Amino acid sequence: MSLQLKRSIVPDATREKTVAILQGCLVDLLDLALQGKQAHWNLLGTRFRSVHLQLDEIIDAARMASDEVAERIVTLGRAADGRAAEIAGSTRLEKFPGGLLSVDDAISHYSDRLAKTIEGLRSGISQLGELDPISEDLLIGISAGLEKHLWMMQAQEV
Repeated sequence: MSLQLKRSIVPDATREKTVAILQGCLVDLLDLALQGKQAHWNLLGTRFRSVHLQLDEIIDAARMASDEVAERIVTLGRAADGRAAEIAGSTRLEKFPGGLLSVDDAISHYSDRLAKTIEGLRSGISQLGELDPISEDLLIGISAGLEKHLWMMQAQEV
């Protein structure tokens, strides 16, 4: 039995494209949160505490954003997919290095993944304007917050 919402708020032709864009962003946001935890747990060195806490803030933002994106997908009448296999198979982010990392290396690696996530969000924003302005607005808000986090994270690399 296939469950489906009775009332569609977006035409079928644009809904499938919109959901595909949102699903890509969802996977990246979930992976960003997971990779943030990997960095958070395995950091060593000067500034450990401040970066450890800063990563928690970004992880919380990514998790909240992923929840909003997933709920938007379901609002559009499709199932959001945040299963581990989907994340591993579809993420646009590079795999985070294993092992213990210096604070500087963790900042650099995580900033790269944060920038890649923002790149995916911005790509989605540019495509969604014609398809679904509500989804576009959602991604704009998420991107703005993550861009601020990227600024604060990479400012420590100077």
